[in-house]
Amino acid sequence: MNTIISFIIVLGILIFVHEFGHFIVAKLFNVKVLRFSLGFGPRLFGRRIGETDYQVSALPLGGYVNMLGEHPGETPDPEEAGRSFAGKPLWQRFLIVAAGPFSNLGFAVLLFFVIFAFVGLPQPIPGTKIGEVTPESPAAEAGLQRDDSIIAVNGVAAEDWEDVSRLIRESEGQPVELDIRRNGEVFTTVGEPVKQDVENIFGEVVGQRYMLGVTRSTEIEYQSVSLLEALSAGFAQTWGLIWLTLVAIVKMIQQIIPATELGGPILIAQLAGQQMEVGWINFVHFIALISINLGILNLLPIPVLDGGHLVFFTVEAVTRRPVSLRVREIAQQVGILLLLTLMFFVFYNDIMRLING
Repeated sequence: MNTIISFIIVLGILIFVHEFGHFIVAKLFNVKVLRFSLGFGPRLFGRRIGETDYQVSALPLGGYVNMLGEHPGETPDPEEAGRSFAGKPLWQRFLIVAAGPFSNLGFAVLLFFVIFAFVGLPQPIPGTKIGEVTPESPAAEAGLQRDDSIIAVNGVAAEDWEDVSRLIRESEGQPVELDIRRNGEVFTTVGEPVKQDVENIFGEVVGQRYMLGVTRSTEIEYQSVSLLEALSAGFAQTWGLIWLTLVAIVKMIQQIIPATELGGPILIAQLAGQQMEVGWINFVHFIALISINLGILNLLPIPVLDGGHLVFFTVEAVTRRPVSLRVREIAQQVGILLLLTLMFFVFYNDIMRLING
């Protein structure tokens, strides 16, 4: 039940934010909005307020804002032609479409700002505490354990983890004497570093260095910051994740990251439930991460997505005439086929994860 509730919260919030971006900018440019829907398919319930029908539909995997004159071939009444989406200047149509995905990116900034403003900036706890010891590694053979602290290497004091890494690296494979603090007691042991591949977060080998087979503790503490610093950190965090997501997409195209890593609604629901159980900070951070992914996904140049429409508008700006209806129809059909294929694939990945545990 926790998984279902978490999934509904995450998806509901992010769909609303995305569609509200389209809606509010359309209203700003005096475009008539006929329908604001959370979900696709048959209407479950809703209410008409003014000229807009606000509704919740049966299929929750998305939503839409239906604007007057949005669809090709649609001819509004003459008295409403000025409020038609198609009748607006190109730059206004561009901004209306772009507002959805950029609302998701802006929402991530807001969520990170809230976390940093109320809780503080997460910082690694200073020190040399060990987080994990790789089985059958030199560190394991030397008797090192999780939560031990390496206080000296070959008699040289280690104040932080950078000191430990540097001193091990400089050993060039020679045995090193390690002073270890465990439960308030200090003892000495010897480890023999071995040269190992260094991998980045995508699993690519980026070099080699001598290592013992230990990683630093991931414990963090929160540092209080001003509102301005929290806002700046919110932008920095969001931009960092945007860049990381774009690089991950490239790595997946290059087949460095296996396509089996892609997940769909089932995986999102599972992760949402897990993060909610851990605490509100993790849950809000997760919502921000999914919001960034949703924003980037919708900016991809695939017809039927916002990014595809923006490509059409860009072509129109360059050629000074709209893309032909026939070309748009073919592109839409190709886009729908691509999305259906992607949806089938991520559902398949999700199901296989469930089967394999």
